[in-house]
Amino acid sequence: MMTKNDQLNRRDFFKKSSMVAIGTGSLLAFPNLLSAQPTTAVNDINIVGPKDGYTTQIGTLVSMMNWMRNVILNPVRDLSIEELDYLVDDEANSIGAMLWHLAATERFYQIHTFEDKKWGDWSKEDDENFSVAMGLGDKARDLIKGHPLEFYMEKLDSVREHTLAEFAKRDDEWLMKVDNDFPWGPTNNYCKWFHVCEHESNHNGQFKFIRKRLPTRKG
Repeated sequence: MMTKNDQLNRRDFFKKSSMVAIGTGSLLAFPNLLSAQPTTAVNDINIVGPKDGYTTQIGTLVSMMNWMRNVILNPVRDLSIEELDYLVDDEANSIGAMLWHLAATERFYQIHTFEDKKWGDWSKEDDENFSVAMGLGDKARDLIKGHPLEFYMEKLDSVREHTLAEFAKRDDEWLMKVDNDFPWGPTNNYCKWFHVCEHESNHNGQFKFIRKRLPTRKG
C-alpha cells in the first residue's frame, strides 16, 4: 500500500517528467505497441515512474520492466515456428530459445531474491523447466525447438505475473537491501532486478539481428 509520502513523490515525479517530455519530445522515437499485453497497461507504457500498487522505487522499476518487455516482443510477434527455431550458424541461439532464456533468468532471480536462496539452489521442477534455457548453447539447440510463439509467451507471462505479485508485497527498503556476498560484489536488489530488465535489451538486439537474416523474410 502506498503511503502519503509515496503519493507526494509520485506527483512530483510526474510533474518533472512532464517538463522533460515537453522539452525533448521531438527527439523521441516511440516503440510500436503490441495489442495483447496481459501484464502491461499500454495507455501508460511510456510513463516511467511510480505505479499504483507499488512503493515509489519498485513502481518505477516495474514501469521500466514493462516498457522493455513491450520492446523485445516487437521483433518476434509474427514469427512462425520455423523462424523461432532458425539458427544463424552452428553456434548461434534461436529466438525461441532466447525467449525461454529470458523467462528462466527472471525465474531464477525470483527464487534468489524473493525466497532468499543462494544462486543455484533451485527446486527440481524449476531446474527441469528452466536450466537448459538458462544455459543456452548445445543443449538448447538440441532440445528447444518446434514450439509456437504462444508457448514462449506463456512462460514469459507466467513468470512476470509472479514477479509483479511479489513486488507488490515488498517495499523500497527491501529493494535497496545490499547483498555483500553476491559474486559481483556488494549488490542490492534494485541492481539485480535492473539487470533482469537490461538483460532483455541485450537479447532484443539479437532478435533484430536474426530477424533480418531469416531466409523467409528476404526479398
